[in-house]
Amino acid sequence: MGANNGKQSGSEGKGSSSISSDLSSSTDQTSTKAPKNAAASEDSDLSMRTLSTPSPALILPAQPPLYPHSSPHPHLHPLSPFLPPSTPFNGSSSTSSSETVAMVHAAAPPPPFSSTHSRRRVARDHHQGASVPIDLLPDHVFLDVFARLPTDQLCRCARVCRRWYNLAWDPRLWRSIRLTGDVLQVDRALRVLTRRLCQDTPNVCLMLEAVVASGCRRLTDRGLHTVAQCCPELRCLEVAGCYNVSNEAVFEVVSRCPNLERLDVSGCSKVTCISLTREVSLKLSPMHGQQISIRYLDMTDCFALEDEGLHTIAAHCTQLTHLYLRRCARLTDEGLRYLVIYCPAVRELSVSDCRYVSDFGLREIAKLEGRLRYLSVAHCGRITDVGVRYVAKYCSRLRYLNARGCEGLTDHGLEYLAKSCPKLKSLDIGKCPLVSDAGLELLALNCFNLKRLSLKSCESITGRGLQVVAANCFDLQLLNVQDCDAPLEALRFVKRHCKRCVIEHTNPAFF
Repeated sequence: MGANNGKQSGSEGKGSSSISSDLSSSTDQTSTKAPKNAAASEDSDLSMRTLSTPSPALILPAQPPLYPHSSPHPHLHPLSPFLPPSTPFNGSSSTSSSETVAMVHAAAPPPPFSSTHSRRRVARDHHQGASVPIDLLPDHVFLDVFARLPTDQLCRCARVCRRWYNLAWDPRLWRSIRLTGDVLQVDRALRVLTRRLCQDTPNVCLMLEAVVASGCRRLTDRGLHTVAQCCPELRCLEVAGCYNVSNEAVFEVVSRCPNLERLDVSGCSKVTCISLTREVSLKLSPMHGQQISIRYLDMTDCFALEDEGLHTIAAHCTQLTHLYLRRCARLTDEGLRYLVIYCPAVRELSVSDCRYVSDFGLREIAKLEGRLRYLSVAHCGRITDVGVRYVAKYCSRLRYLNARGCEGLTDHGLEYLAKSCPKLKSLDIGKCPLVSDAGLELLALNCFNLKRLSLKSCESITGRGLQVVAANCFDLQLLNVQDCDAPLEALRFVKRHCKRCVIEHTNPAFF
């Protein structure tokens, strides 16, 4: 029996080596002896490398490689640690060892002992009744600790021993996957991770609710196809900056993940729309406008988004409450009209740097009325007091307004805000040269709950306006007066009356 156990352990060790070689990235072929692997891995928090033995990390960013380029066990199937010993393999089992991929080093538990010396020592300690203190902790304590670890650290723990391996791959710990790194082979990582998580529930990861791969520039439609196929319970997908992702992949994820509520495709320049796939649309045409449950959508820097695309998004995502369209420079007032018609529940909206949005667009936004809490129209040069008046009149519960760079805004616009939006807490009117102390005084006398105020580069603001603000807005926490003509006495007055206020300034005499 002891001999059989030893053989089984040895077999698992080889399988683990094989998958590490198959699923690790290669940047060098520097040889290193096997006993140094553990120490090298512990010191390398930022590594992408080709391994011949398992590393304790799941997915690590680039660092000079430490291990040989080829696997010592090329005859083993790359997924052998994922399958029971009796499971037959179908198809080819060979994989080029030089292929650069993201790896799952924790795919199989390590051999229980690394050397004859360790085996004898552990046997002696066991005979004498000695044990490592951490091993005395119950499983639920380990699970509570592991639940607080990021993905890569969790897989490091899976490499410690058999017990930690079994605990680290508990499905309850895998509600989210977070991947980072410019050189990471994300498509391969997602495929191998989801395959491992599908062991107990074939073909689906029922526990996985969030996938975050922001900044992983090598992510393509293939990776999102894997997510769509295996993660029906997905609620959050963040792929910001993944510019290789296209409409087709996003459509598939949205169609196959009916519970998806949060989607971040900011910086994905190929994404021009959010919709169901054609097949799903045909099947659900009577009600297909209600099939996408997205509430949070960030399409910042999706430069190709146009009014027609926003029309489609609004028609399909009727439950939207948070929408960010920063620097979608092709949008116009017409697109905002579609948005208000189909998405009346929007609470937060940003159209910053959308240069074609004008007062007519703000008139449409004002139809959201009391539901709107957050609005950013920064650097929308066509906006004037007229548009601000519409918003102030109908959106009386507005809490945050960013109108930085709207050079057509004057004291009259601030007067409308002060009288109609008394619950305003954050206001940015930087680089509005027509705003003066008169408008600032009206604001301070009506918006007592103001906590953040930016007046950067407001050349007409003087110390008198700042003193009125400080005397009435005691809860002020941030005041930006950079590049303003703010005298030293006014800054000291603000500091004296608003104890918790952080003042951002360019006056070298004030500290």
